[in-house]
Amino acid sequence: MGTMKDTFYTYIETLQNQITSKLEEIDGSAKFREDVWERPEGGGGRSRVIENGKVFEKGGVNISAVHGALPESMQNYFGVEDADFFACGLSLVIHPKSPMVPTVHANWRYFEMYDKEGNIVDQWFGGGQDLTPYYLFDEDAAHFHSICKRACDNNNPTFYQEYKKRCDSYFWNAHRDEARGVGGLFFDYCKATEEMKMQDWYDFVVEVGNSFLEAYIPIVLKRKELPYTDEQREWQEIRRGRYVEFNLVHDKGTLFGLKTNGRIESILMSLPPHVQWRYDHHPEKGSEEERLLKILQSPKEWV
Repeated sequence: MGTMKDTFYTYIETLQNQITSKLEEIDGSAKFREDVWERPEGGGGRSRVIENGKVFEKGGVNISAVHGALPESMQNYFGVEDADFFACGLSLVIHPKSPMVPTVHANWRYFEMYDKEGNIVDQWFGGGQDLTPYYLFDEDAAHFHSICKRACDNNNPTFYQEYKKRCDSYFWNAHRDEARGVGGLFFDYCKATEEMKMQDWYDFVVEVGNSFLEAYIPIVLKRKELPYTDEQREWQEIRRGRYVEFNLVHDKGTLFGLKTNGRIESILMSLPPHVQWRYDHHPEKGSEEERLLKILQSPKEWV
């Protein structure tokens, strides 16, 4: 049995391969381009990006493992001095071309902190997955959430409710007073306790990671051939603007990457290629677009 960090890194390498090959198969025309990069201070990663596909306009599925001295900004954040760290994870964002197919984001990560002698002083898992539709099909949101719930229930019956609520409050564009999407799961600082050893947390995160394709792919297959208008495409681009706002203003992962001298192209791969910011834009009363906004303003229970 290797160390937890080796075990988890091997897992996310395999998961990256599974996810990118499935997405390529569905797209049918575009392939992922791979960049292997190194971080001067220690570590690196393997970024894979797909662009201008038949189904996927832009998507990134990245893994990284970085280590070294914890930067000062992060020391203040964690309330420690002179610590070293190791962080690894898989992060993905998929922006489909059709406004009928939702954007999806997921991330599963593991973190260790060390004292100057190299002893582990803290370790935890984090992650989650969430769905951002432009046109809301209730059964798609219910499907996504039911897969999330099943993965949680197999580990602990309280997890789904707790991590769904956290997801709703985390992916919240406070300056707009609305959710980024219809949520999913969000968990962080999952540390060893009497009930959950680190191995138990590992098993949980792996189960959630393994459920991702089952949560998302059926939705893509169901919606990718639906017809759509230029106006619907425009609405998608306006909503993508809100996605960008969240990632640049509120997202901790983006900020962590920027503050730890991460690879900028990998950090910003989550941004969609075509976006609009319309001045004071409001959808028509009674429209599908308005219905989406109402649900984003007060997150609901899907399962």
